[in-house]
Amino acid sequence: MTAPGAAIRVYFERQDDYREPGLGRVVGELLAASGFAPAPGTKALIKPNLVAPYNASLACTDAAVVRAACVYALDLGAKVSVGDSPAFATGKIVAGRAGIAAALKGLPVEFAGFRRVTRIPLPHGGHAGVAADALETDLILNLPKFKAHGQMRLTLGVKNHFGCLVGFRKALAHRVHGDCMERFASLILELMRALPPSHTLLDGITAMHITGPAGGKAYPARLLAASASAVALDTAVYGLFALAPADVPLWREAQRRNLPGAAPGELVFPRKTPADFDLSGFVLPSELSALTFSPGRLIKGRLKSLYLRLTGGEGAG
Repeated sequence: MTAPGAAIRVYFERQDDYREPGLGRVVGELLAASGFAPAPGTKALIKPNLVAPYNASLACTDAAVVRAACVYALDLGAKVSVGDSPAFATGKIVAGRAGIAAALKGLPVEFAGFRRVTRIPLPHGGHAGVAADALETDLILNLPKFKAHGQMRLTLGVKNHFGCLVGFRKALAHRVHGDCMERFASLILELMRALPPSHTLLDGITAMHITGPAGGKAYPARLLAASASAVALDTAVYGLFALAPADVPLWREAQRRNLPGAAPGELVFPRKTPADFDLSGFVLPSELSALTFSPGRLIKGRLKSLYLRLTGGEGAG
């Protein structure tokens, strides 16, 4: 792990759209430059953000970015799987709604179902039910979507690891830990620490603003970013908005823990810099919603997820 205070590279690049061959070329350049180079035979889990089957084309990592990342890893000889555990339905259903299943057709890629669960202890008590598929891979290529978030203000690289909690356990985490913002942020950072090494590629070509993680509006941020450190990448994006740690619970907790990449002065930008991007029209939530889920919301969510599983996601748009 990089020591606090050491320089950490974050690679920003402008990308106007999701069209090929330009997208694949830039994704490959960013991953190579930022050091993502799995050896032949390495088990690589590509983890997009598959939050829910509604508004999926915007709320989820774009299918073209997922495909480009898979092609890059496959070309290096990695054994590639794709997986995530959404808030509702299943990863396969949401991947279908987001166009990812169609985009990966013909590629030798397995879909990780995130069904098997491994319990890991948490330092503040209790356990977290984590996808065994994620724990048993050699490395993770983390593909978050750049979005506003009604509870965390922004959801980026660090928050995307939360999807490795399986199914209803995410809602249960909100119920059990959501009464304390610091404890909830700590849960996400502990989850990231428990997982195999991860590398982050942020899809911010078309971002989501105003609210999120699913119900916001499209914003043309035209940004792709990559780093070996999700913490550093997120810190760099916070800088685009001149935010302070007090504004972002995950950043505040990362700085409290003195995590590498949590201090802006540790970052270097070998390609484009934050000054090359104007996101002045991007609207962030002014006030954050409560994290805690009521028992009624938990039950409603479980019934909704069951319905989506039984219907294959039909009518979920």
